[in-house]
Amino acid sequence: MLRSATEFDVDTIRRLRNQQANRDVSITSHEIGADEHAAWWAKASVDPSRRVLVYERAGAIAGVVNFFDIEGSTAAWGFFLDADGLAERGETLPAWIELMREATSYAFDVLGVDLLTGDVLEHNTVVRQMNRRFRFVEGTPEIRYADGRELTVIPISLRKQDRRQGTK
Repeated sequence: MLRSATEFDVDTIRRLRNQQANRDVSITSHEIGADEHAAWWAKASVDPSRRVLVYERAGAIAGVVNFFDIEGSTAAWGFFLDADGLAERGETLPAWIELMREATSYAFDVLGVDLLTGDVLEHNTVVRQMNRRFRFVEGTPEIRYADGRELTVIPISLRKQDRRQGTK
């Protein structure tokens, strides 16, 4: 289940984002401190072009979905899971599929966008495979620099009419 993030979720969001598995596949890979995170939340929570949602599974926060640059018929997105907790419970794959299903539905059916975009690191082959399963299309790779690293970033996009529907 997706719901809007609240002030009560902020510490959990930072804890999940700082899990090593999530930092390894993020453009910004440094550990996010409390002040940096508080500044982000202060802006994100009032930004009309952004939605921060938490994904709950079995009554616990199991992931975070960020929609940003919401403008007209387009939005960008990214997400991360509770990599440690889900792996410990053997629930990573079903949670990941459910989060992607709910997040893409939210983008197209609640936000009303026609085009959803994002980025994935070239080395993140597992996410790239899942993106293809959900019919995201990869664009031309770009070189970016973040946290002292050179990264190959691949833009992704999904049009509303191309999305996967149903339970397949």
